[in-house]
Amino acid sequence: MRLAHRLKDPALLAFALNGAFMQSFTTCGAAVSRDALGAEITALAVEHQLPSHEVLGRIVRLQALCALGDLAAADEQAEDIDRLARRNERPLAGVFTAWYRALRVCETDGWTAARPRYLELLARTADTGMPGLTKGAAALVALVPAMLSEGLPDPDDFDHLDAGPYRPWLNPLLLADAGTADRAREALSAAPRPPHDLLQEALWCVLDRAAAAVGHLPVLRRAREELAPAGGEQAGAGSGLVSFGPVSRHLRMLEEALD
Repeated sequence: MRLAHRLKDPALLAFALNGAFMQSFTTCGAAVSRDALGAEITALAVEHQLPSHEVLGRIVRLQALCALGDLAAADEQAEDIDRLARRNERPLAGVFTAWYRALRVCETDGWTAARPRYLELLARTADTGMPGLTKGAAALVALVPAMLSEGLPDPDDFDHLDAGPYRPWLNPLLLADAGTADRAREALSAAPRPPHDLLQEALWCVLDRAAAAVGHLPVLRRAREELAPAGGEQAGAGSGLVSFGPVSRHLRMLEEALD
């Protein structure tokens, strides 16, 4: 990135900053640094009239601000993204803001108010050609009420849902609630580390909820270590899709299970 700064090529620098963003998931709890990267991309794009990069920078900021719980600032980014999308014919950018607004309703008005919005959104965005965003999204949404509480999800609620890439981390939780503790422990032992991406905090919370239910101490200890840097963030909200509530609450529940 230093080389890109020295060359003074705005498009190259924007590309390098995007690369830095893609590499910013080595640990949980990096929303502050991602917000700074998004702000730098946005400022560069505004100065040099690079609308595609401005949309990217504002989406990065939108997601980071969600993780930090600053919904007022996230609202401003969502409005600017929609404005840019209309002006520059970027309709897919509206998918990100639509998901954000469903998350926001859930954060401010609760799951009951957000549920119909999520259901409508899942139906509307299923065929957007963005499988990395939508595949398995219905299962993530179905997890929200349980993860916002202190209980376990009902496995019956997931019978008809494709968990997609989230299956390895969802399975232990569903097995724990089905009363098959031994199978849940086996699934926890076999579960890989959540990917280094925008949902890693959320998936660690899913794992620690399952581990607490069946007393899997190694996973509880690993989850505590991984989640500790994200103690001031909202679990999963950095994705702009769903929020499982404050990471600090999940850490408190985790400590109670370890005690």
